[in-house]
Amino acid sequence: MTADETQAVIAALSAAGATVRFVGGCVRDALIGRPVKDIDIATPDPPDRVIELLGAADIKAVPTGIGHGTVTAVFPPRRFEVTTLRVDTDEFSADWDADAARRDFTINAIYCGADGNLFDPTGGIADLGAKIVRFVGDPDTRIKEDFLRILRFFRFIAFYGALPADSNSLMACQANAESLATLSGERVAGEILRLLESRDAAAVLHVMRENGVLQPILPELSNIARVGRLIAVDADDPDPLRRLLAGLAVEGRDVHALANRLRLSNAERERLVAAKAYVGEATGALDARGRRRLLYRLGRKTFMDLAYLGWSRDPARKNAWRRHLRAARDWVAPALPVGGSDVLALGVPRGPAVGQLLNEVERWWIRGDFKADREKCLRKLRRVVAARSW
Repeated sequence: MTADETQAVIAALSAAGATVRFVGGCVRDALIGRPVKDIDIATPDPPDRVIELLGAADIKAVPTGIGHGTVTAVFPPRRFEVTTLRVDTDEFSADWDADAARRDFTINAIYCGADGNLFDPTGGIADLGAKIVRFVGDPDTRIKEDFLRILRFFRFIAFYGALPADSNSLMACQANAESLATLSGERVAGEILRLLESRDAAAVLHVMRENGVLQPILPELSNIARVGRLIAVDADDPDPLRRLLAGLAVEGRDVHALANRLRLSNAERERLVAAKAYVGEATGALDARGRRRLLYRLGRKTFMDLAYLGWSRDPARKNAWRRHLRAARDWVAPALPVGGSDVLALGVPRGPAVGQLLNEVERWWIRGDFKADREKCLRKLRRVVAARSW
């Protein structure tokens, strides 16, 4: 609040006398001592007036969500989301109580003035202190405005709340669970992966499954006990995709189908597929040489996925798993000292044979623990080429 850029934006927005307040996550997180990332500001002025006020103060204004009343104020190094008070998703307002009444959870409807005074029309401060996550007003109404709020409800419990969940909110989530199937894969993945970053993810996922919330969107995420075992060993290095992997009770093509349905990136899909394909290859008994070979074949990220998953199954070997993970973090993949140009220089015509010959040399190089230098690899390549007829 005291940063120069924040003060400048507040001064610009209130220059004509409007009362502006911080709202949402920045207030919620500040109240419980968490780092503040995004800064949201609420104002009674409509978006065009917001743009005008920011422009008058030479602050860049970007109409990022103009239809919903949101303008982004850009004042490096920060960006501020400035949103006009609303009655609902389409109707702007100058009424602070009405704006609070249409927000999702009470802990997200706490406002803070530029002077530090708090405005809490829905009792969010008390709920935050008691670790209660509940919808503002009627839970069913709030959920029907956006079914993603069901998933947000559970994510917020994982980070800000405690179990058992608020009973009225939970019943509304259960009653509307089938409508989750209408959400896009990207929105589902975004919420689930964020939830999986929490230390309490397994307990919350269990409640979701008990209440029929997971089944319409992720029926494959059924091995929640395994997620809990993984969290017990990876709490200091949480990776939501790895935790998702731990909970999946699918293999092969079904992993591809799941990744496509959730619109995961190519890299994320490949991680899931690789870890499923090679599960069990990283063991606590793996020696340093075997570890290097597996790291070279799978890459650091997949190897670490397998190591953490192995550790969760075999916690008694924790020192061995820690050695594997330390080695993986320091791993720099060696490069085969010869390439396609070396094969062509030996008179091999362009085509599939070039790759086949390099693969044969590479297998020999790997068996030798990557120790052969370029000269030795060239000698091996000449022998392999000489052994073939062209």
